[in-house]
Formats: sequence, structure tokens, C-alpha cells
Amino acid sequence: MTTGRVLRRGAVLGFGALWWWAAARLLLAPDAGVVEGAVAAGGWGLSLLPVRCVPKARAEGALAAGRWRRAWSSARRGRVRSAGGSGEAAG
Repeated sequence: MTTGRVLRRGAVLGFGALWWWAAARLLLAPDAGVVEGAVAAGGWGLSLLPVRCVPKARAEGALAAGRWRRAWSSARRGRVRSAGGSGEAAG
């Protein structure tokens, strides 16, 4: 294993143990207070974040920057055709 991976796993285990300690103190200790509540709430809030985040440019299926702007500007110039027709107005 690389050093970075070992450090990351150690941090995850350490923060996980800290969160469980805070949660257990909130449930079991009558003198638990603000610190335990903050640690437990912060850990729960972090669990709501996405685990795998990548830059938009590298994300699979991501839309290119400015795509909607180009679509709207071409629509204003009359370059958009309907999906089923020849582009001529019916009438």
C-alpha cells in the first residue's frame, strides 16, 4: 500500500472512532454536552456528501460548459429544427 492510502485509512478510522465515541456519549452519559453534539452532528452531515467527486470536465456524461448558451443563441437565430419535420413551418 502507498503511504497516502495508509494515511487516508488511518484518518477514516480515527474520525469514525471519534464519531462513535461522541454518539455513544450522547446516548449513555448524562453529562454529555455541546462538544459531543457538534462532533456527532458534523460527522452525520459529512456522511451526506457524495463520496466520489470528480471535476465536471472528467465526469462521464457531463454537459460541456456553455452548451445551453450556444443552444439558446442558435434558437434565436432560427437554426433549430423540429425533430420530426423538415424545418419548414406548417400552415
